[in-house]
Amino acid sequence: QVQPVESGGGLVQPEGSLRLSCTVSGSAFATRNMAWYRQPPGKQRELVAAITVSDDTNYANSVKGRFTISRNNAKNTVYLRMNDLEPEDTAVYYCNDYVNPMYWGQGTQVTVSS
Repeated sequence: QVQPVESGGGLVQPEGSLRLSCTVSGSAFATRNMAWYRQPPGKQRELVAAITVSDDTNYANSVKGRFTISRNNAKNTVYLRMNDLEPEDTAVYYCNDYVNPMYWGQGTQVTVSS
């Protein structure tokens, strides 16, 4: 089964930055429309940012202007650059294909706290 592997999370102070990575095995990555999701403590999973096979991007209003999604098809990897982090960004972050979902990975924990 194909499953994403997320990494790059950690503990960061407010207004800090992190870059998350998500790698997907297999040769079909370039045909996948990818997205980053997050699940805050006690809440449902929500879509944060998406990128199409043509590199068109879209963002949730709560992260617009602070987060940037990008992809490197040669590395089968999608990234999420997060700047100006807020405590409300604390969550487990996941990536997946939003058109043809794969099994969910383990996610990567992001904690924003002073």
